[in-house]
Amino acid sequence: MRTQTKPYFSLKDYFLSRYGKRVQKITVALPFTCPNRDGSKAWGGCTFCSEGSKPSMLDPEVPLRVQISQGIERARRKYGEDILFFVYYQSYTNTYADLETLKKVYDTALEFEGVVGIDVGTRPDCAPEEVLDLLAGYAEKGLEVWVEFGLQSANFETLKRINRAHGVSDFVDAVLRAKKRPLKVCAHIIIGLPHESREDVIETAKLLASLPIDGVKIHPLHVIKGTVMALQYERGEFETLSLKEYAELCADVIEILPENVVIHRVTGEVDEERLIAPDYCSPKRKNLVLQKVEEVLKKRGSHQGSNRKALNRVV
Repeated sequence: MRTQTKPYFSLKDYFLSRYGKRVQKITVALPFTCPNRDGSKAWGGCTFCSEGSKPSMLDPEVPLRVQISQGIERARRKYGEDILFFVYYQSYTNTYADLETLKKVYDTALEFEGVVGIDVGTRPDCAPEEVLDLLAGYAEKGLEVWVEFGLQSANFETLKRINRAHGVSDFVDAVLRAKKRPLKVCAHIIIGLPHESREDVIETAKLLASLPIDGVKIHPLHVIKGTVMALQYERGEFETLSLKEYAELCADVIEILPENVVIHRVTGEVDEERLIAPDYCSPKRKNLVLQKVEEVLKKRGSHQGSNRKALNRVV
């Protein structure tokens, strides 16, 4: 039975509907890299990215089993014993290794009681058939398997500017191939990328709505110290969105997405000591961002999927 507490289908509601109890993601970091960092396709990584989006408390040098066991212990202390877990391979590109290495990494999740799924963050150009087959094997064993593909924008010029080193077609291809298997696909997008208009954001939402994806993570662009984008921001090459502007655009996207698509995130944050702008992308203001997005939807009298007609018109 589906439950829903927000004007969009949140990940929390999805997990409650499917498992009947809290499901906690255990985020881990691996000593991997990306093809736009190691020179295979480009150097330096995405212009917005700091340390592969690794949370500051994670160290990829800590053994994976230790990271998982410590994460489970923390979750049980906070939420009690009656919870389930997903192991979330987040930082860098978690399919960018040989099959033997990847199998060892994913197999580790199977060693822990209460783990019902794995969630693998990657790039759409790093999803060869043999890796998708490997991931599908875990689904066939009874795990729920999500693959998260970073798109960020459906504007190819934007992808070039932020040094993604892949195209929109790579994303579409990866989604369609993954969905030939018992895998769930989550897409990542960023609202507020330099030089993008509202029309660009709407076009990105329309692309996602036209594909057989299962989930979306929506992030506001935030500028992190030590990144290429930080230098661009300091030179005045672009501005970040106000909270009001972000909430309005995020609501626009949610209204276009089909009602069955799980909204994993509607914000993103980084530790205050590493954050340059905007100030609402700090952990302390996360709930404020969630509140503002919901306020916009409620004020409009709208909800997820209420603007599906946007797919059939030019914005």
